[in-house]
Amino acid sequence: MNASKILAAAALSLLAAAGAQAETYDGVHTVNSSVSRAEVAPQAVAAARAGNEYGDGATAGAQAFTSTADRATIQAEAVAKAHDPFASLDRRAFYRDEVPQAYKKPSVSFTRQATR
Repeated sequence: MNASKILAAAALSLLAAAGAQAETYDGVHTVNSSVSRAEVAPQAVAAARAGNEYGDGATAGAQAFTSTADRATIQAEAVAKAHDPFASLDRRAFYRDEVPQAYKKPSVSFTRQATR
């Protein structure tokens, strides 16, 4: 029993010693560049003016857009949507995802029938 504890402790200490290898510090590395500052400066200015090449459209600024819709039609749709009391009604806002009957659109038509 005592020998197995010693063997287990020795095995764990060997594993700990093998896993605890520290990195060596090499100091500050020197830069070995073949390009002078005068040659790098115009490249830096061009890169700064180019913007983020890897950015998405949200940060790209204003984008050109040409619409094919009529302005009066869009405005009429917006006014109709703003006056519709059921437009922003979401069933997830209610208990058990069920819209109460008072908020549901009426099933009857309010248009007049032509009389003879």
